[in-house]
Amino acid sequence: MRRDLRAGVRLKYLSATGRFPSGNPRFYFRPPGQKGKPMPDAPKDSPKFLKAYLEAAEGTKLHPAPSHAAGSLGWAIRAYFASEEYKALAALTRQQRKRILEAVEAEYGRAPYAGVQPKHIRTDLAKLDAHPANNRLKCWRALFKWLHLRGMIDADPASQVLPRKAPKSDGHTAWERSDLETFRGYWPHGTPQRLCMELLYRSCAAMVDACRIGPGMVNAGWLTMTRSKSGSLAVIPWAAANAPDWFEWTDDLELSLGASPRHMTYIVTAGGKPRSEKSTSQWFSKACRDAGLENGKSAHGLRKLRASMFRENGASEDQRKAILGHETSAEAAHYSKSADMRRVISGTDFPTPASQSSKSAPK
Repeated sequence: MRRDLRAGVRLKYLSATGRFPSGNPRFYFRPPGQKGKPMPDAPKDSPKFLKAYLEAAEGTKLHPAPSHAAGSLGWAIRAYFASEEYKALAALTRQQRKRILEAVEAEYGRAPYAGVQPKHIRTDLAKLDAHPANNRLKCWRALFKWLHLRGMIDADPASQVLPRKAPKSDGHTAWERSDLETFRGYWPHGTPQRLCMELLYRSCAAMVDACRIGPGMVNAGWLTMTRSKSGSLAVIPWAAANAPDWFEWTDDLELSLGASPRHMTYIVTAGGKPRSEKSTSQWFSKACRDAGLENGKSAHGLRKLRASMFRENGASEDQRKAILGHETSAEAAHYSKSADMRRVISGTDFPTPASQSSKSAPK
């Protein structure tokens, strides 16, 4: 994209307002109806300027949405995107729903939405495997439920389509406590892999949220953040004095931070820039393999381990939900369903891991 911009493609919504003392033109990024954002003192084709332009333009429609005839499925999809119901969804849900519905729009956008029948939706889903088919069905249902509630259709065809029975899976493989020691033994403090692991251990966050965490989110020994997936609030003890016994506190994160450069976010690239969630997930999975962890252990499996540890150690459901950001009892139970099996069978508490004896514990 940068090559295209340098080749002379016009940058939209730039308003010139004089010059900097350096001689560079002073620009503001000012889309219609929005407050202007100042651009940096740099040539318009420089990497610095283009980076600032792309950051300012994020979320702005630089290209018009496809136009559709009123009454078409494409028109209905675009109207749904502009609705309060869609805008109220969590950011990740909006992204997934937009991606799927835009694929539907590309295939069937010219068809009249009032003519869509259950058999049409079933035919569309039949070309997909169970999991992606069910995700696409959720989007069909959301769209037609919205149309039905607004009186734009008499019956909801998507509600009559049943989800596909998917192969049973327990999802990401949960870590064992021994995996913590294996990983720590391979990746020492001072390596970005160790810092990432200790951040995941302390924050109990999904990778998409862990990539956003930085010093500015910590106040009075507590980390407070909003989960990207659900929009729910999570509060995590960030100082030993605030951590209950069931948290299994260690000071490994402080040791890793002390051996690493300080940045706006804790998880960064070699150049000090924030990492993206997708690339970091792949990078961390490789770090797990390099450390000798088997069975596809990943960041999400570490989050499952933490949920299990909390339940094993006697944390209440409300306490687990507050830290993990879960909103429902079913979600909390799913993440920790295997946690206390050994305690149920043996009728005894779990011993504190040997590695914990050398760590600072909260009082």
